Amino acid sequence: MLDEVVEGMYERYPLEVASALGRSDRNDELSDPSVEAAEAFRGKIRRWQRRAEGIDRAGLDEEGQLNLDLLLYTTALEIAEARIHPEHTPVTNIGGPQYWLPQLASFVPLAKRGDYEDYVARLEQIPEHLDAHIEAMRAGIAAGRVPPRSVIEPAVAQAEAQADRSFIESPQKSPFYKPFLSTEERYPELAQRARELVSGPVTEAYHRFTTFLTDEYLPATRSTFGITEGVDGELAYELAIRRYTTLEMTAKEIHELGLSEVERIQGEMFEVIERSDFPGKDDYETRAELFDAFTEYLRTDERFYFDEPQELIEHYQIIAKTIDPELVKLFGRLPRLPYGVREIPMFAARFSPTAYYYNGSIEQGVPGYFMANTYDLPARPKFDAMALTLHEAVPGHHLEVSLSQEIEGRHPFRRLMSITAYTEGWALYAERLGLEMGDHTIHDGGRGLYADPYDDFGRLNYEIWRAIRLVVDTGVHAFGWTRQEAIDYMMSNSANTETDVINEVDRYIGWPGQALGYKIGELKIRELRGEAERALGEDFDIRAFHDKLLADGALPLPVLEAKMDRWVEGEGR
Repeated sequence: MLDEVVEGMYERYPLEVASALGRSDRNDELSDPSVEAAEAFRGKIRRWQRRAEGIDRAGLDEEGQLNLDLLLYTTALEIAEARIHPEHTPVTNIGGPQYWLPQLASFVPLAKRGDYEDYVARLEQIPEHLDAHIEAMRAGIAAGRVPPRSVIEPAVAQAEAQADRSFIESPQKSPFYKPFLSTEERYPELAQRARELVSGPVTEAYHRFTTFLTDEYLPATRSTFGITEGVDGELAYELAIRRYTTLEMTAKEIHELGLSEVERIQGEMFEVIERSDFPGKDDYETRAELFDAFTEYLRTDERFYFDEPQELIEHYQIIAKTIDPELVKLFGRLPRLPYGVREIPMFAARFSPTAYYYNGSIEQGVPGYFMANTYDLPARPKFDAMALTLHEAVPGHHLEVSLSQEIEGRHPFRRLMSITAYTEGWALYAERLGLEMGDHTIHDGGRGLYADPYDDFGRLNYEIWRAIRLVVDTGVHAFGWTRQEAIDYMMSNSANTETDVINEVDRYIGWPGQALGYKIGELKIRELRGEAERALGEDFDIRAFHDKLLADGALPLPVLEAKMDRWVEGEGR
């Protein structure tokens, strides 16, 4: 049955599943974003659910029972979300065909002639793909299901960048032609076909898409920000919380947890400020005045910022090489897949977060990539670089995702599990592991790999940022906060620059609930570690704990907790 599920998911999402499974037999396909395709796939999911519910658990071994639980979890979530028709709203400021497709060359294999043939085949499908998105969004308009205007305005600019009329005369300037810039002589006929497609059908399709967004979609979008203020009401946010936390928590519970975490982390921040060389730190009457002055110092002093984009990229590369040899202290298993640091393409960078990670694949010959944002350098401080690298590269996303791909003896279905609370919770936990690498003691005001108090403050700033997300995401989507209220709260409780804060708030508006997974997941992992340390005492082995935690790939938090409890009771002793 799981074989059938994997094949069905691969047919539905050929680009995404290929990367996870390392397969290449559908590398010439794009997904079908039409309403009809979405409904047909839901029919399959309902059949899978009915069959799974009829399976006798007693006839399965432990691995089989875990697979069944995950299948039932996945199908139930997908069927529940079918009620709000996600295919109606595929475009945001950080997602959609105007955002990801122009980056296609960054995350598909391009090593041999067949890879380039597949790439051209995908270029040929872009016009039909975009037109199907348009029809799905028109269905959304008819149903009253539309996103906030604030997340579509940036998408219009992104689409316009791909509809640039200069590509008609000079297709080489388009990001879609990028793979052929260095291979024109090797594959001249494929390069010629790519030029024809970019200068004609692809650019024209993006022109139609831009016109639709501008003339039809923007006027139909809503002025409100919270998802509960849309046509699907509270149900939409309840489903988002369920998907991204894997827990049965209410918006109120999450909001209050966020407030308490913000207060706790701020206490640690003041301890770090005390260790710093911030001038006049003893001159302020209240902690609020000191915090405001210190964060203003971090936002404005030139010592904390880069002069050139390449300087930023090289800084991250150096940090990555500093972390790599430290990993053996905390992990018994390390991934074979290499990773690199790349710049986020400039057409997307303006509306993108500080960084993100692209999965690689050993089977497809594609390394993982830590994608760093070089847009607006005065908004990209040095003091958060260590925490960011630990999060996006190792031991964060690259280590966790790559190890998951390399697990042997389990069904490929498990590679397709996407659990934000697990993956993002792990990456936030990984930032804290920087304290346990290098020199563990306080040195020059810093700790571990956090070389000075400003780096350590950067770590705490990222942690409080994730706690703030619990407050802001629920504030916007459940409690009627305006965009400006969310921006003001973030600015007053973190050292993030205004550019960062605005991009982040717009991200939360356009991607409800996703920001909740980070802190919820990290707190659960820290809780599991604390319980294991207390139970095992001197027998606790941090390498064994981490290896076990990562041994089965992404899991819903309740399933992860049950697994680690069994480990403590049995193998952990």
